[in-house]
Amino acid sequence: MSRLEGKTALVTGAATGIGYAVAARYAREGARVIIADRDAAAAERAVADIGTAARAAVMDISDEASVEAAFGLLIAEGWSPDVVVANAGVQLFGKDAQIADLDLAVWRQTVDINLTGTFLTVKHAVRAMLASGGGSIILTGSPTGLNGEGKDFTAYSSTKAGIHGMARTVAAAYADRNIRVNTVVPGYTETSLVTTITSDPEARAAIIGRIPLGRAGSPHDVEGIMVFLASDDAEFATGALFAVDGGMTTL
Repeated sequence: MSRLEGKTALVTGAATGIGYAVAARYAREGARVIIADRDAAAAERAVADIGTAARAAVMDISDEASVEAAFGLLIAEGWSPDVVVANAGVQLFGKDAQIADLDLAVWRQTVDINLTGTFLTVKHAVRAMLASGGGSIILTGSPTGLNGEGKDFTAYSSTKAGIHGMARTVAAAYADRNIRVNTVVPGYTETSLVTTITSDPEARAAIIGRIPLGRAGSPHDVEGIMVFLASDDAEFATGALFAVDGGMTTL
């Protein structure tokens, strides 16, 4: 039997990268999946690829009205979200910097999308799950929010640290209401988000040199833990960080 049979999942930033891989795997595992993304055309392409188990919802996570409307789509269909993956985010390569050189506008844009956007997604996920009897919320973190790996990305690293803290706080607040909240921490994963780094062979080699398993990650590497946390197998897991980083955070 498929591990997510009968569940409904909403995945943000699901048109590409890790979000797409997770959404596609959820569909293969039997879930109905809402592809939530601010790029409507890309979301529809993802739905076409994944098939009839998927639906698209335009969702700008930094805009509460947009987030609320996406969750409203579920309610209108008579569904309740059993699983919400707060995956959408941004890393402003070429703009984010060490703090003395960081422009306030870059800081605010990163915080608005990564931290406030995750807050809004989790807020409305919790509200929906309180009404339906519970569920699993999964946040996407980063090693940069745990150690000094992201010293040149002050805004991004700070927002990821905030996401890690948010997950623990919300997990503690709602554990008695059957809402589980966990964070998956992917390491260096080759997606369109990091193409500005992967296009530089020396920079890529330097990063991989800091990964004990000796290779970059792929979105496929993140799917399995996301399925586990969405499934009933993880019913006793909440408030935890699950690193899928090839060992980066062990150093």
